[in-house]
Amino acid sequence: MIYILFIVFIFFVIWLLNFISYRVINKIIFISQKWDLNICCGKTDGGGVNADIYQHIDLPNFVKIEDIYNLPFKDNQFNSVICSHTMEHVDDPDRFFIELSRVGKEVTIVVPPIYDIAANLNFIEHKWVFLCLKKKHNTLPLYYKLPFSDFIQKKIGQRIHA
Repeated sequence: MIYILFIVFIFFVIWLLNFISYRVINKIIFISQKWDLNICCGKTDGGGVNADIYQHIDLPNFVKIEDIYNLPFKDNQFNSVICSHTMEHVDDPDRFFIELSRVGKEVTIVVPPIYDIAANLNFIEHKWVFLCLKKKHNTLPLYYKLPFSDFIQKKIGQRIHA
């Protein structure tokens, strides 16, 4: 019985850390300012241009992106750019960050911190794990390839939230 309680406790802690990371801290970051460009916006309005490769919901000022490595914006078009929970999905985080830095004067990257175990063991969706304790960054934090992610995603595909 004690083992079952321990396992339930561990799953609760993992769930709680993920909830705090994705729901609480993310919300604080988004309401901290108006973002001129919210790239890979998903279902979140950043207050300016909202851009993504897929339109999940009807958002104001939405721009559909064909290629994240060649964004359809001018150099330094935006004062502030936010890219939230996208870097862990892309094939080449360095290349994407360079492109974000081209279109934005100040780029903010939001990634799952190392303590978010549920995110960092998500082989079906994520390709990278970021070695950091905070979520919000102005440079690309140190990262490494998530083991088995390529193998799993080649077999069943990367899970996309449509």
